[in-house]
Amino acid sequence: MRITQALPELPYDKNALNPIITEETFDYHYGKHHATYVNNLSGLVKDTPLESASIEEIIQKGFAENNAPLFNNAAQHWNHSFFWHCLSPNGGKAPDGKIAEFITRDFGSFETFKNTFSETAVKLFGCGWAWLAQNEQGILEIVPMKDAHTPLTENKKPILTLDVWEHAYYIDYRNARPKFVEGFWEIVNWDFANQNLK
Repeated sequence: MRITQALPELPYDKNALNPIITEETFDYHYGKHHATYVNNLSGLVKDTPLESASIEEIIQKGFAENNAPLFNNAAQHWNHSFFWHCLSPNGGKAPDGKIAEFITRDFGSFETFKNTFSETAVKLFGCGWAWLAQNEQGILEIVPMKDAHTPLTENKKPILTLDVWEHAYYIDYRNARPKFVEGFWEIVNWDFANQNLK
């Protein structure tokens, strides 16, 4: 998927994932948090050569130069834009197609994968992202990443992600992150995961 420097449209209505993720959460998570990353990034690249760069290029430059404001805002914008597509009102159920085959090949079974991914998301200390990514050999990996970090800086292809920053779930679940992670499996977008496989 192509992510630009603008705030993207959500791929569904803000109330489409209720009650797992409510409209109020989208108002804050998408309408305020994500929008702030986009606005901050716009200010950081204005009147610089990066103004016309891709988000991926900005992420790599910020990471390589240890430029925390640039990296954090670009990566959080990219991560959130990607995350919205990992969810679907028609999602959930068991995976099918290539993603199902790869999960069985690399984790032994869907249940093993689901339990390991859930445990990774629940146990990630503080804030960050639980990623399903494909390494350079094509093998699927579950990758916990702190703060704004993304598989893009590790030459891994993002397949799915779950945002476990507190702002992703606090309105709906307070501090019960495990309940939020449990709900993810009812709305996960396997079609999107299949599109991302290489």
